Amino acid sequence: MTDVEDVPGLDTAGLARWLAREHPGLAGDGPLRAALIGGGRSNLTYRVDGAKTPLVLRRPPLGHALPTAHDMRREHRVITALRGTVPVPATVDVVDDTGRGEVTGTVFFVMEHVDGHVLDHPDRNAEWTPAGLHRLGIEAAETLADLHAAEPEALGLGGFGRPEGYLDRQMRTWRRQLDASRSRGTPALDALGDRLAAAVPASGRAGIVHGDYRLDNMLVAGPPASPRIAAVLDWEMATLGDPLVDLGMLAMYWHIRELPGGEHAAGPIVPGAGYPRFDEVADAYAARARTPVPDLRWYRAFACYKLAVILEGVHYRYTRGQTVGEGFEAIGALVAPLAEEGLWISDPTR
Repeated sequence: MTDVEDVPGLDTAGLARWLAREHPGLAGDGPLRAALIGGGRSNLTYRVDGAKTPLVLRRPPLGHALPTAHDMRREHRVITALRGTVPVPATVDVVDDTGRGEVTGTVFFVMEHVDGHVLDHPDRNAEWTPAGLHRLGIEAAETLADLHAAEPEALGLGGFGRPEGYLDRQMRTWRRQLDASRSRGTPALDALGDRLAAAVPASGRAGIVHGDYRLDNMLVAGPPASPRIAAVLDWEMATLGDPLVDLGMLAMYWHIRELPGGEHAAGPIVPGAGYPRFDEVADAYAARARTPVPDLRWYRAFACYKLAVILEGVHYRYTRGQTVGEGFEAIGALVAPLAEEGLWISDPTR
């Protein structure tokens, strides 16, 4: 763990004061200690020790923040609402510290820490058996189906998004995000965006969309032969919309390490580890959702476009010294391969 003075973006002395004032039942007797989790490629996440129970704090990234992105209030709201529906941490509070600077100088939220491991690299697979990882892949599909089956109104999320026209707005949003992060030419990515915008499919039933659903956005716990999803994390892109966006995103991440430069991507899925083929994952989703297996071509290509735009934003911040952590130098190299993959998937002549 790192002392407060050495943790960028978080004043743990201020956090201790806030905790004692607003949540005295959680305040500890000594100083808080904090450590950055996950490298800070998007929102910054810290583990905080020294309170009555381990905590996690989330705040927006340092420096360049894109419009509509990094909304802490929305993320706190959806995690709080989903407690008991899918595995999520218990939330504590959301705070607007903008202008005060007591803790982060931004909006931030606090939740309880959940024990588990993040499968962010194939090396992590060694903790579980191949059969266990196969079952984990199926569980990821079933958990996603459970999320999409939840009724937003019943969870207090009826006004959480506007499902009508969701895919068209997504295309406009991510094009704006790309325009706000331009520091170099991205011809393949621009071509993919044009192709997707011209062929937006009609959506079916709307549901709660995670927005970045993948194995390395989960905490995994349990013995070697039977891992389980202890918590689904990183709900910053959650909204109401077309659920197939999540399934397309999961499909893209299932194969991302096969792309040129994909060895630098987060995620554990490699041949031979035990994970199911993605067609098995799609079948498991469809069985749980009691729906036919969907055509995911547009959604898989959209996932490539969306991640490429996100990574271009990370690359933008990296080139300006506005990132915290390591591993950013290779992020920009994956943008073009993702765009090319999306163009291949969406090629109408294929």
